[in-house]
Amino acid sequence: MSASTLLNLDQAPTVDNRRLELHSDRALPADERQRAVAREIYEQTAQLPLICMHGHVEADVFAANEPFADPAQLLVVPDHYVTRMMVSQGIAPVSLGVPRIDGGPVESDSRAIWRTFCQNWKLFRGTPSRYWMEHELVEVFGVDLMPSAETADAIYDQITARIAEPDFRPRQLLDRFSIELISTTDPATSDLRHHTQLAQQGLGERVIPTFRPDAVFHLDRAGWRAEVAKLAEVSAVDTTTYSGFLDALRERRRAFVAAGGLATDHGHLSADTTPMTEFAAAELYSRALDGTVSPAEAQAFGAHMLFVTAGMACEDGLVMQIHPGVLRDHHKGVFERHGQDKGFDIPVATEYTRSLQPLLERYGHDPRFRAILFTVDETLYSRELAPLAGAYPSLRLGAPWWFLDSPEGMRRFRESATETAGFYNTSGFVDDTRAFASIPARHDLSRRIDAGFLARLVLEHRLSQVEAVETAVDLAYNLPKTAYSRRSS
Repeated sequence: MSASTLLNLDQAPTVDNRRLELHSDRALPADERQRAVAREIYEQTAQLPLICMHGHVEADVFAANEPFADPAQLLVVPDHYVTRMMVSQGIAPVSLGVPRIDGGPVESDSRAIWRTFCQNWKLFRGTPSRYWMEHELVEVFGVDLMPSAETADAIYDQITARIAEPDFRPRQLLDRFSIELISTTDPATSDLRHHTQLAQQGLGERVIPTFRPDAVFHLDRAGWRAEVAKLAEVSAVDTTTYSGFLDALRERRRAFVAAGGLATDHGHLSADTTPMTEFAAAELYSRALDGTVSPAEAQAFGAHMLFVTAGMACEDGLVMQIHPGVLRDHHKGVFERHGQDKGFDIPVATEYTRSLQPLLERYGHDPRFRAILFTVDETLYSRELAPLAGAYPSLRLGAPWWFLDSPEGMRRFRESATETAGFYNTSGFVDDTRAFASIPARHDLSRRIDAGFLARLVLEHRLSQVEAVETAVDLAYNLPKTAYSRRSS
C-alpha cells in the first residue's frame, strides 16, 4: 500500500456530505437467497398496526396534546439511550439539558444540545440508536441530511418546522404511526386523571395504563413511607397496617382495570418470589413504617409482594410483567443530581428457575394467571427462560428489551429461545421507550430481524413460506394482543 493511500491522522476529517437514506433491505440478511425470502416475509408485516404494551410515554403527553417543544427536547434529552452514549464519552449530562433534581442550571439552549448530538453522530455507529434515529429522521421528519456539525442547524430547522404542523401533535401521531394500542407505565399512586381525560376524548381504549407498584414494594427505597402515605390518599384506604396496605393496592388495581389497564410491571433486582407468613409480613411492614428494616428484610418483602401480586392477578386478571436483574442508579452522584432513568441502570447476573418456583408451584397452572418474563441477562434464554415458558401455560417469554433491543440481540434471542419455547410461548415484540418518535423504528427493526430468522428456516426446509409469513404476522401483531389479554377471573 502506498503512503498516499494511508490515512493522515493529523489531517482534519472531511465533511460528510452524503445524503441520509434508508436502504430498503436494511437489517435484512446479507446472504442474497435468504434476503430475498426475508424481503417477501417482511412485506407482509411492514404495514401492520403497532401494539405497544411496555412503553414509558407519559399519559399527560396525549391528554394535553401540545406541540413538541423542539428537536432536542423530543429526540435527545428524554432518550437515555442517546444521552448515555455521549455521557460515556465525557459529555456532562448538564450539557445535554438533562434536568437536575434541585432545579440547578443545565444547558437550556436546545439548538446547542442538538449541535452537540449532531457533532457526535459517529458515536452511534453500529448501535440500535443509530438505526432508530435514522428511521425517525427520514421517515417521520423527512430529513435527508447526514447529522454533523455542519448540518445540525439545517436539520434542527427542518424538524422544528415539521413538529409545528397540526398533524404532528402526540394524538395525531398515534394515527401516523399506526399505533392501535399503547400502554403508559404509571405508579400505584397515580390518580389516573390523565387517563380519565383521554377516556373523555375518546381514547380510553387506545391509551391505557400499566400498574407499577415498585415504589411501594421496596421498603428501603428513599421516600417509601411518603409513597405509602400517598397510596392511602389516592385509594382512600388506611395504609398504616399491612392488611390496609393490601386493600389499598387492590383498590388501585381496580381503578387501573376500570381505566383499561391490562398489565402490571415489576422491576425488582431479584426474581425471588418466596412468600412470607402473613404475620411476618405484617410485622415487617409495621417496622418499616418506623424506619427499622435491613436491606435483606426489604428484599424479602419485595419477593413476598411478587408472590402476593400473582394472587391478586388471579383475582382481577392483570398480566404480570417481571423484569429483574438491573442494578438501578449505579452512579450515586448522577442519581442524586438527575434522578432515576438517566442511563446508569446496569445489568447483573440473574436467576429465574429457583426464584420463580414458589410462585409457579402455586399459580403456574392457574388459567387465571399470566406472567411475561423479561431479562437483560441473555445467558438465561436457553438455560432457564425458554424451558420455563415451554413448560408452564401461565408464562410467556418477553421480547429482547433494553440493551438487547438490538439487531444482534434479537437474532440471538430467536436462535437461543425458539428451539425450546417455540414462537407461541413468547410475547411478540414489545418496545420499551420514552422516546415517542422512535416507536415505529423499533417495531420495524424487530419485524426485519424476525423476517430474516424465518427466511433461514424456510431455506433450511424447516418451515414453508406460508407458515413463515403467518408466524411473522403473529409475532408482529397477534401475539402481543393475546399475551396481554386480561385473564378471566
